[in-house]
Amino acid sequence: MSWPVVDALDDRLDALAGRWRGNPVADAVAYGASALGDHGLIWFLLGLGRGRRRERRATAVWAVAFSGVVTPAVNAAVKNAVGRGRPHPRVDDPPPVREPRSTSFPSGHALAAWCAATLLAVDDPLAPAYYLVAATVAASRVHLRQHHVSDVAAGAVLGIALGRLGRALGPRGALTAPRRRVRGMGPSPSGLIRS
Repeated sequence: MSWPVVDALDDRLDALAGRWRGNPVADAVAYGASALGDHGLIWFLLGLGRGRRRERRATAVWAVAFSGVVTPAVNAAVKNAVGRGRPHPRVDDPPPVREPRSTSFPSGHALAAWCAATLLAVDDPLAPAYYLVAATVAASRVHLRQHHVSDVAAGAVLGIALGRLGRALGPRGALTAPRRRVRGMGPSPSGLIRS
């Protein structure tokens, strides 16, 4: 599939990203982020970390389960429907983490990253860190020339949308902050009835 206007924009943005290719620090970050983003490994690990606290366990389990089931299905469906090719290989390309077998649009790494980050960020002071990790994983796919910039942007938009859907569908109480019990107050949800 060819999208001349989008392809031209992607080429310009790829040239900007290309300025960082070959930089040892940028390459190491990109390889690390891309490898950790494979099959949602980083999100499973972050979910485990968040789930260590009992009051946050339901959110963590839901985030990992929802993103682990829904994002691969949506990614595969959209990839099959669109069928866009990966960036054409060049001599100066960084070696891939692994050879991708699927089509390019959208980026599955970006989709999973932004979906999981959107779910894990609920009522968590570490929310900015989740989004930073998602952005790094997504950018790594452009840096390594595994995806066009528009693939990554579409994956991020889809991921955020799925994350918000996951928030809406989450089990009751899993995606809300735990209520604090006021001293001298009974367990009533409103906290207005004295015990």
